[in-house]
Amino acid sequence: MKTQQEIINDFPILKVSVNGKRLVYLDNAATTQKPKQVIDAISNYYLEMNANVHRGVHYLSELASEEYEEAHRRVAKFINANGMEEIIFTRNTTESLNLLAYSLGLNELKKGDKVVVTRFEHHSNLVPWQQITRKVGAKLEFIEITDDGRLDMESAEKIIDDNTKIVSIVHMSNALGTILPVKEVSKLAKEHGAYMIADGAQSAPHMKIDVKDLGVDFFAFSGHKMLAPMGIGVLFGKQEILENIQPFLYGGDMIKLVTYDEAQWNHLPWKFEAGTPNVSGGIGLKVAVDYLEQVGFDTIHKIESDLTNYAYEKLSELPYIKIYGPEPKYRGAVISFAMEGIHPHDIATLLDEDGVAVRAGHHCAQPLMKLLNTDATTRASFYLYNTREDVDILIESLQKIYKLFS
Repeated sequence: MKTQQEIINDFPILKVSVNGKRLVYLDNAATTQKPKQVIDAISNYYLEMNANVHRGVHYLSELASEEYEEAHRRVAKFINANGMEEIIFTRNTTESLNLLAYSLGLNELKKGDKVVVTRFEHHSNLVPWQQITRKVGAKLEFIEITDDGRLDMESAEKIIDDNTKIVSIVHMSNALGTILPVKEVSKLAKEHGAYMIADGAQSAPHMKIDVKDLGVDFFAFSGHKMLAPMGIGVLFGKQEILENIQPFLYGGDMIKLVTYDEAQWNHLPWKFEAGTPNVSGGIGLKVAVDYLEQVGFDTIHKIESDLTNYAYEKLSELPYIKIYGPEPKYRGAVISFAMEGIHPHDIATLLDEDGVAVRAGHHCAQPLMKLLNTDATTRASFYLYNTREDVDILIESLQKIYKLFS
């Protein structure tokens, strides 16, 4: 088992200085840093096996193909899918959800049907369903949020009905950190015969995911938020459903047979992976998954839970800070806050002068911000390489910023 100092030592970028000060990276909900094991794996691909997959019979192509397919098998095991047939590699969570909007929504929805999402949604799980429901004449309805920033299950029970064909909800809010009861919502969806989709962009990096236990039909997440490179995402889908819906993209490698008049689709998962894929990204994702499981999600949860509770307590002690979202036991490693009289962008800029990286803005959740009666928040988000010292530096810098403005 790795100690936290050994974990920190695995991330070369954490040795970078910002304005002459140690980097304190608290923007993990946007993207995580990469351990040297992942960086080395990507470098090794280009140094020793760079070739297109599924196209050649030569040594490099066969080696790259095997590594790319093994990445699918590894991810399937990671989330307890039945096999690689249920694992589609995309660019990111956004593309995974768009794939579902077009392949499932556009072909399965009809006038009068309902798609249900929540008020928490990132734009990537809102805008695609807005467009598709508008196109087919279906309705888009929302599960409400409680006053303390949690999902309103009474609202869910009222809104999900027999007209509901698709329920698509975030597993953990990127803006508030709220962890949503996906398993309970999935049970509701199944009672009414609806497809169940979960956006796991923020949950997959932080908690052990079991798609069977969650009861979902589809689960989407991104590699870059869980130590892997940018440009690689995952869509889990139940095999029996994937076999019966249309592809989202058409072209090379996703076909079995093509004539001038028609085409037949390749077997899963390649049916949904048109064109040359991100082979190095898939390999990087495999190594990232290996790394996370080597550390262990119990260890990750222990680190993050301690940091979130500690940061929540320290921020709560500052009378000029307002924290958004629920108390720590209902949230992941994300805390969004506002400072009295100071815009979040100013806060983030001044924190950067002290080497502290946070995110400021609407966090791709503008409707949620409006619901909270704000335009933007400052967001600190933690991961396995963060420490209490990082939180102390954040708090000290915030105190200095408030004194400067007041």
